[in-house]
Amino acid sequence: MNTQKDKYKTFLLENEGVSDKDIETVFFAGGCFWGVEYFMQRIDGVVSTEVGYIGGKVENPTYEAVCRHETGHAEAVKVVFNPQIVNFETLAKIFFEIHDPTHLDRQGPDMGEQYRSEIFYTTLEQQKIAVKLIRVLQKRGYNVVTKVTPASAFWKAEDYHQQYYDHQGALPYCHGYVKRF
Repeated sequence: MNTQKDKYKTFLLENEGVSDKDIETVFFAGGCFWGVEYFMQRIDGVVSTEVGYIGGKVENPTYEAVCRHETGHAEAVKVVFNPQIVNFETLAKIFFEIHDPTHLDRQGPDMGEQYRSEIFYTTLEQQKIAVKLIRVLQKRGYNVVTKVTPASAFWKAEDYHQQYYDHQGALPYCHGYVKRF
């Protein structure tokens, strides 16, 4: 099975003339990072995913410290994508449909600030689109608690967390698809 790094290298090789300037990055926090990554890495146009920690106050956080609420970080997925194949709005809609954006600091049985719903954007266009989508959901009656925040330092999680469900041969237990758009 190809790793995400292999997928990224293959993408750049197969798309001659494509450079790092032709891709975008966004960070999605929507509960356990295993489930968010599981869904995101299956989208055409997603070049790579990586799970880790963002939005906290400690450098080089560990999973244990994040779970003990010592760092302020969210479990998140770094999503690198080719906007020529999939745009940010499509990714954000899927994000809102694979987790419950109305739950504050929890998804399914997982509870705590590290499981919050938050989009860490890397461009002003991503910010505008995320805010627009939240307004659409609110008009549809959803009490969305998702925060929209500029991306900050992202710390890669321990290797055993990367592509967890693919390595375990299991399916996400706290994420599922619910049509909202």
